[in-house]
Amino acid sequence: MTSESQNIEFKVNWRDEYLKWICGFANAYGGTLFIGKDDAGNVVDLKDAKKLLEEIPNKVRDTLGILVDVNLHQNDQGSFIEILVEQYPYPVNYKGQYHYRSGSTKQELKGPSLDKFLLQKKGKRWDGVPVPNVSTNDLKQETFDFFRKRAFRSQRIDEESLADSNEHLIENLQLKEGKFLKRASILLFHPNPEKYITGAYIKIGFFESDSDLRYQDEIHGNLFEQIEKTTELLFTKYIKAFISYEGLNRVETYEYPREAIREALLNALAHKDYSGGVPIQISVYKDKLMIWNEGHLPDDWTIQTLLDKHSSKPFNPDIANALFRSGYIESWGRGISKMTEQCFNFGLPAPLFFFKSSGFWVEFRKDIYTYDQLKELGLNERQIKAVLFVKENGKINNSDYQTLNNVSKATATRDLTELVEKFKVLVRSGEVGAGTTYVLIGS
Repeated sequence: MTSESQNIEFKVNWRDEYLKWICGFANAYGGTLFIGKDDAGNVVDLKDAKKLLEEIPNKVRDTLGILVDVNLHQNDQGSFIEILVEQYPYPVNYKGQYHYRSGSTKQELKGPSLDKFLLQKKGKRWDGVPVPNVSTNDLKQETFDFFRKRAFRSQRIDEESLADSNEHLIENLQLKEGKFLKRASILLFHPNPEKYITGAYIKIGFFESDSDLRYQDEIHGNLFEQIEKTTELLFTKYIKAFISYEGLNRVETYEYPREAIREALLNALAHKDYSGGVPIQISVYKDKLMIWNEGHLPDDWTIQTLLDKHSSKPFNPDIANALFRSGYIESWGRGISKMTEQCFNFGLPAPLFFFKSSGFWVEFRKDIYTYDQLKELGLNERQIKAVLFVKENGKINNSDYQTLNNVSKATATRDLTELVEKFKVLVRSGEVGAGTTYVLIGS
């Protein structure tokens, strides 16, 4: 039996307020409203079905300004009406209210959600909306110079365009509509985007626990400045570097791969829903680093879609184009796979991606291998001792294992073989990185 879903709704009797549900279907992806069925989809017999068959189309037309197909059906349980609603290319309103079908519920769109909906129906994106009373002369010359240097190295804009005026460069980047600059140009090149766009900055905090914030910073300025300042601050203040020497040369090895963190930051900036007015938030812990931005996946996408090979669908295409031209990002939707590959090569687990608190999270984890972590990975006591020994000494052999656990050579051989296999499984599942301890155990 059919159940209620994104495009199916059941109602026992007709009420004129159900025009809101029809409005919601028309504004979303279309759907079917059944009158004369209970929540389980059972027919309950609609006594005035023939009368409603004539009235409903007229009410829909007069109130919503759209046409629907209304069909009368009968079975052994009685009569019911089927109202078929098409998706409409333009916004449909019910007495000035805009309703939208999301999942199996109807919601009235207001504020930023309504603005976003109306823009999408007009074929526009948030970052492409023109802004009055701002000119190219109000933008930051140093940022134009910075962009030109990066774009020249990336070779994604011809040299003639780079040598042209700022005004023509903005036009070539399609950051202008008529005589007005777009919102994207304000975010990318203005010295103070927050004058026009609330929350257009980044917050970083170091947390001992979720409720224990030790210190924090805010990064302001345009997006190019935010990228550079945030990356620099993360790798000088928040992320530790392990110092070693190769001959007389000092070598710094950070806890996380710089390019993976940078890629996650760029994704957050390109995909953020700036209409929400909330800054990007980076939370750093002893064992993980998390980046949050307000936003959502494209329609019909899931986290698995991101993890698989996918097309590039930036939430802010004008911002993404400028970041691509400057060599910051790719245009083929490879950001997720690049981050995962960089973490694996660095000996770290694959990043986690998930939705929480109305936004999108990326979580990078460290392989610090505490006793509790190793226990959670399914290792027994002897194997945990072995991994901790490797952590301290760099490697372990059969003789070391025998001494450490007071076991025979045969037992040590069996345990170490089993341990290597366990880590291979953990690497394949993404729980640990490819360059981790099991390589050393096998030596």
